[in-house]
Amino acid sequence: MSSMSIRFLSSPLPRQKSSASLSRTKVYAATSPTAAPPPPGVEEADVARLEPRVEERDGYWVLKEKFRQGINPQEKVKIEKEPMKLFMENGIEELAKMSMEDVDKAKDTKEDIDVRLKWLGLFHRRKHQYGRFMMRLKLPNGVTTSAQTRYLASVIRKYGKDGCADVTTRQNWQIRGVVLPDVPEILKGLAEVGSTSLQSGMDNVRNPVGNPLAGIDPDEIVDTRPYTNLLSQFITGNFHGNPAITNLPRKWNVCVIGSHDLYEHPHINDLAYMPATKNGQFGFNLLVGGFFSPKRCEEAIPLDAWVSADDVIPVCKAVLEAYRDLGTRGNRQRTRMMWLIDELGIEGFRSEVEKRMPHQKLERASPEDLVHKQWERRDYLGVYPQKQEGFSFVGLHIPVGRVQADDMDELARLADKYGSGELRLTVEQNIVIPNVENSRIETLLNEPLLKNRFSPSPPLLMKGLVACTGNQFCGQAIIETKARALKVTEEVERLVSVTRPVRMHWTGCPNSCGQVQVADIGFMGCMTRDENGKTCEGVNVFLGGRIGSDSHLGDVYKKGVPCKDVVPLVVDILVKHFGAVLREREEAED
Repeated sequence: MSSMSIRFLSSPLPRQKSSASLSRTKVYAATSPTAAPPPPGVEEADVARLEPRVEERDGYWVLKEKFRQGINPQEKVKIEKEPMKLFMENGIEELAKMSMEDVDKAKDTKEDIDVRLKWLGLFHRRKHQYGRFMMRLKLPNGVTTSAQTRYLASVIRKYGKDGCADVTTRQNWQIRGVVLPDVPEILKGLAEVGSTSLQSGMDNVRNPVGNPLAGIDPDEIVDTRPYTNLLSQFITGNFHGNPAITNLPRKWNVCVIGSHDLYEHPHINDLAYMPATKNGQFGFNLLVGGFFSPKRCEEAIPLDAWVSADDVIPVCKAVLEAYRDLGTRGNRQRTRMMWLIDELGIEGFRSEVEKRMPHQKLERASPEDLVHKQWERRDYLGVYPQKQEGFSFVGLHIPVGRVQADDMDELARLADKYGSGELRLTVEQNIVIPNVENSRIETLLNEPLLKNRFSPSPPLLMKGLVACTGNQFCGQAIIETKARALKVTEEVERLVSVTRPVRMHWTGCPNSCGQVQVADIGFMGCMTRDENGKTCEGVNVFLGGRIGSDSHLGDVYKKGVPCKDVVPLVVDILVKHFGAVLREREEAED
């Protein structure tokens, strides 16, 4: 479906009042005739600070010479050679013909494979898998087809033990084991099945996240798929590349909320579209600035802005251009969009977004928020009725998101045989098979894959288990995560009984790809010392993260716990904070 053919439907009546916008007033820019003037006592922004730091040259956006002092190494790499030329001018074809030995001989080509290829979604695993790459796709709303899944299976199968795939915390696929000579052919194969890996790494917009139950959820507010598809088409230039937004100061995340459950985690996105009506018209209030980093984590805050459904792309473009033009490019730990919001103040930032809108007009937020604040988040693992009569969806637990080629082929087969040839990926690294006729549910549940590998009804502690890649493949990870997360959880399950799911997230390093701050219990990899003073792998333990309308980022509970001591600590936390009962005590009482 082309972007022009998507029709936006009107919404139900308004429900609840949105939260008041936060006050982050620092620097103002009274440059738009419609922008609110700064309050008394607050100076207008220095005009020089609001000069765009980038300019267009030969179709690409480049940092101006006057702003190049003190920039970080990644910015220098971008200046030396435009990364998008590897795709848009077929530079990848020549690069793929070179041996890794020849690539490493020259600074230019070495930076191509270690940095610039990330604009094509390719991440060289120099530290742990020299010469092999992880490839990250663009999969808006987490929706994928059986044909796409089979194709990915065929790619990773030929890499043997080095080939596998992961469901990510942004409803996406990452495949592993890719070698450079195969890249041009893989890119063509992805295009043939309607997919791409373009602009999925480094200083680009990441996968647009939406409701995994979009279009089938009986209680959904709005089907998010048209919006996430439009966002992806805009971001990637319909798979041809969009260089207007590929030179951001840092990565940038976006989501569209479609359910009261907030499956999409709006509070940790740079831009979140929150459904709201205004004067009888459906649209979205906007949250901005949510992010994780090693030095700082922040929840998104209200922009005090509402856009109609027709302005989803224009406002995304305006926010990205404001960030691209004005964001700082020095210390990488201080270049996410919230740092710019802090510097300009929320009103100053809003003004910069407003003057980049098509008519330099941005309406204030609507009080008619459609998301129910008092809503118990629903489970999607298991069998649940769809809004389409006679059909159900089946949510499968994929342990820490890891799948092999045979698993992918089998998932594709099940999607074709029992559903509509479609799979949905979730931010908790699980998979949903939609559109299953109720008469076929029992047969599907008896399939060996569901009986032996990907259960619709996993144990309570396994249900909410999430883990990043870890140091098996990732050079930044300090510890191994996926196998360890499974082993620790299995051991804890043998020791305690819980009456409700407890979300446990593991991340191998402070970059927090495993999103430990949103977990009930989070584990962040670190090096520490054991009882004998010997250096060993450990974790910093987080506690108290919440998702949903009362979202809250968790706090550090205990630092530097040796990995061998994690099980008894988790048992203690579960008993003290989550009502768990020791199994020996439970058995004695029985």
